[in-house]
Amino acid sequence: MTLPLDPGSQAIDVIAFSVREQEFCVRTTSVREIRGWSESTPIPHAPPNVLGVMNLRGVVIPIIDLAGLLGMGSNPGNERCAIVVADLEASMIGLVVDKVSDILTINANDIRPVPAIATAVGSRFARGVIAQGKSMTCFLDLSSMFTDEVVHASGGLDDSVPATRH
Repeated sequence: MTLPLDPGSQAIDVIAFSVREQEFCVRTTSVREIRGWSESTPIPHAPPNVLGVMNLRGVVIPIIDLAGLLGMGSNPGNERCAIVVADLEASMIGLVVDKVSDILTINANDIRPVPAIATAVGSRFARGVIAQGKSMTCFLDLSSMFTDEVVHASGGLDDSVPATRH
């Protein structure tokens, strides 16, 4: 689905996916690939939102319970889930999502701010909200979600589970 663009507006390509029956999206430029479900290797004493690690063509990456990180209850993953492999500045992570739904081109002007009263942390995780008819899609900001400060506060990742490149 491609949303109509206003002349002179900035087009942004995003990958849309669902977590706990809610729609989210991230920029396509931050996604390296989308993989089908596969088990990860648990890491002793890993934070609650780190399901384990996975070997992705010689690169060990942490697999993150995105539902848990977003405060939506834990999702340990299953054969119906997908893993969105995202690039963060110097590392990669795998995000467990219920399903990947679409690649969209959106108008930057259609991204609305997250209401301040919604949640203080949520506004740090979200770039905004995109209204599409009766549905709403939360536009996640991965770089803000996975800063050291936010990750440690949410129990997400820590230095014991780095994504390393070989």
